[in-house]
Amino acid sequence: MSDAFIVNGHIIDPANNIDEIGDLHITDGKIAKIGGNGKLADDQAADVYDARGLVVAPGLIDMHVHLREPGFEHKETIATGTAAAAAGGFTTVACMANTSPVIDTPEKIEQIYNIASETAKTNVFPFGSITKGLAGAELTDMRGMYSAGAVGFTDDGVTVMNAALMRDALALSAELGFPIMVHCEDHNLNAGAVMNLGEASRKLGLIGSPNAAEDIIVARDIMLAELTGGHLHVLHVSTAGGVELVRQGKKRGVHVTAEVCPHHWILTDAEVEKQGANAKMHPPLRTQTDIDAIIEGLGDGTIDAIATDHAPHALSEKARGMVDAPNGIIGLETCLPLVLTYLVQPGHLTLAEAIAKMTVVPANLLGIDRGTLSVGAVADITVIDTDRVNRVDITRSRSKSQNTPFSGWELKGWQALTFREGNRIQVSPSSE
Repeated sequence: MSDAFIVNGHIIDPANNIDEIGDLHITDGKIAKIGGNGKLADDQAADVYDARGLVVAPGLIDMHVHLREPGFEHKETIATGTAAAAAGGFTTVACMANTSPVIDTPEKIEQIYNIASETAKTNVFPFGSITKGLAGAELTDMRGMYSAGAVGFTDDGVTVMNAALMRDALALSAELGFPIMVHCEDHNLNAGAVMNLGEASRKLGLIGSPNAAEDIIVARDIMLAELTGGHLHVLHVSTAGGVELVRQGKKRGVHVTAEVCPHHWILTDAEVEKQGANAKMHPPLRTQTDIDAIIEGLGDGTIDAIATDHAPHALSEKARGMVDAPNGIIGLETCLPLVLTYLVQPGHLTLAEAIAKMTVVPANLLGIDRGTLSVGAVADITVIDTDRVNRVDITRSRSKSQNTPFSGWELKGWQALTFREGNRIQVSPSSE
């Protein structure tokens, strides 16, 4: 493998507190040297990329992605989902277990790795399910799946309502060190709900889910993590109460971490009237009060990571309307510009803080050797043009699906180049 150089870039590597202009030298797919400021590229035969005016960061990591394969290939495949990821600047994704069949055995973990090795544009790390078939009745063979390469366990899409099962899963987490990723909605309180309970749902005459449906399960699972010493990771926090519960849990020393998604800190439930089913997700869009709390939680460290919950659905499925359409939106290609436009530009996070929440933090939460530009590290790299302004053109998405509320939005700050193991991934941003 020939050497490659990324020169003159603004290197930001939160894992090593690097924030400087300089060069990266890549050899055999790994970071060989940092520094030089235009002087490292002395090998005329090497590939040289001039990143003057651009940010050079560790490859972005999305720890919450639905790739749909196997079973729902009409929505997405590992090939198309990772192409969308690379177009958005992500070099690593962790995929959820709610496929068909569910990823609930060691053999199915191995199947995901095998498909990814043949078709994926990015690194793919699978989660196993907490319960068999996501049925909430019996724990899976988590030991076996962890040995097979599962990076954690989740029944995302549904809540494990049986507290004893959740206790046992967290006890195993404490023993083996993997995270338990929880979808927090009390199904008794959100039965039939298609959006947030509030003024917007009453105006539209739709069944709404109260914040309490999320908060009750967040509180329960934090208490169970406190009881067992397990690592609880709260997926897609959407409520002010959920943010505060995580904050207080951390203050007590509970091993609890959390993530948020762009739609939950940008959009309110009023978007449902404008967007219909493209604004339908669970947990649902909430209110400005919840948005303000999430942004505060991102700023003070209560919220550890930024993820997308990329959830592709076919156009015909989302066309069924609010009651019958499935939950979720795509997000891999718009996440980075949404972060830069709505978190970094207003000053809620510094650029380095935002990059940390999309690189080294999720890498550490998942226990994977990514998210850094350390010498000797795998050369997964994202180059970002923070000044680039584009309008989201969903028709050019690399995903098989187009279900997003951000179509047509003008955003500032996009992926410019994406490298996996030192090799440039040849995909373009959705709005290029």
